[in-house]
Amino acid sequence: MTPSDLTPHIERGLADLRDLVALESVSAQGRMLPETAAFLTRLLEAEGFTVREYPGEVAPILVAEGGEGPATLLIYNHYDVQPEDPLELWDTPPFTLTERDGRLYGRGASDDKGEFASRLAAVRAVRERHGGRLPLRVRWLIEGEEEVGSPSLERFVEEHVGELRADACWWEFGSIDPEGRPVMYLGLKGVMCVELRCRVADSDLHSSLGAVVDNPLYRLARAVASLRDEAGRVTIPGFHDDVREPSPADREAVARIPGDGGSVRDTYGVTRPLATGPAYHERLNLRPVLNVNGWGGGYQGEGSKTVLPAAGFVKLDFRLVPDQDPARVLALLRAHLDAQGLSDVEVVELEAHQKPARADADHPFVRACVEAAREAHGTDPIVNPSSGGSGPMHPFGAFLGVPCVALGIGNVGGRVHAPNENILREHFEKGVAFGVALLERLGRG
Repeated sequence: MTPSDLTPHIERGLADLRDLVALESVSAQGRMLPETAAFLTRLLEAEGFTVREYPGEVAPILVAEGGEGPATLLIYNHYDVQPEDPLELWDTPPFTLTERDGRLYGRGASDDKGEFASRLAAVRAVRERHGGRLPLRVRWLIEGEEEVGSPSLERFVEEHVGELRADACWWEFGSIDPEGRPVMYLGLKGVMCVELRCRVADSDLHSSLGAVVDNPLYRLARAVASLRDEAGRVTIPGFHDDVREPSPADREAVARIPGDGGSVRDTYGVTRPLATGPAYHERLNLRPVLNVNGWGGGYQGEGSKTVLPAAGFVKLDFRLVPDQDPARVLALLRAHLDAQGLSDVEVVELEAHQKPARADADHPFVRACVEAAREAHGTDPIVNPSSGGSGPMHPFGAFLGVPCVALGIGNVGGRVHAPNENILREHFEKGVAFGVALLERLGRG
């Protein structure tokens, strides 16, 4: 379809987005989640979908189905958003979609209501072209708990395999780079967040007693220093044993990714990069990593206070790759600390972990996405075997056996999870065009 053919569908999609942004579906605070699920149900039913609603731990889960044809595509989106705080840093009201200089601002404009609205607009366009029917079966799973770790999703997918069965899955995000090239991701890293805690006394002590009482912050520093080397490689024995070696197609895809991380270094003023050149994308896509997120304990005010703190903590996250299991990594961490004489350092798992997932770069669905992206954007996409980030993708491969591909409408200045979250109107239009091209290809079989 030509851009002029898509114009009414694009405008209606933006109207949907305006209405969705106005619904304050903040899962962390339990705001407007049933109302948003009900609104999505009405939108989908108006396009011929049968929608079933299931209870989740935090928010309703929707499963929609429509169309008929040679292929079945599962689409995954979420309708919950991050809190809008700090409100004073927004230039316009966070729950009012506002356009300025070609950008559309509002909480959820990118993550993930803009993605959903652009995909529904594509469905409408394809239905119109085919006399009111979809030439393939589309199953849509939409949850409202992604921003709080998707606590219901894994069990739900496992228990509803028959209802969700498909040939492939179109994942909920993706981006377009500043040169207009679509950026695809074929997987997500797993994540496990932990806190290390150490206590040496019931209360803080005078620092002179440091001569005879050990310091919890020193012990935590020793623990952290033992977990990785100067190059950033994790040094826990056995940690790398389960890492799946990248396929030739993975390595080829990484070799074709342009840039060397310079935009990240320039944007954030990075002074100590761990990788540049070809190693940058190889590590970001294919290698696990350990991060120190925060450190606390003792006196942190102005000036000095000669105190020996009673306790301290360190927050860590592990980003994992196939076939690493968070439970095994947790056990290896505990064994490593014990071997270092740090059995008094407690390890506390924080939140629900997520396992890694990665699609085969040679899969026919991946090729269909590449071709559709080329048609819609007029240029080849940048294909990343994995995002450096994490999400609830693993159950889709483990229980449904489907490849997942993320390609969407985000942008490098989209401020996702931050004040002034935004998308470019032009990218929304391209997202609709990509959706049409992909659905048409799959509908032809």
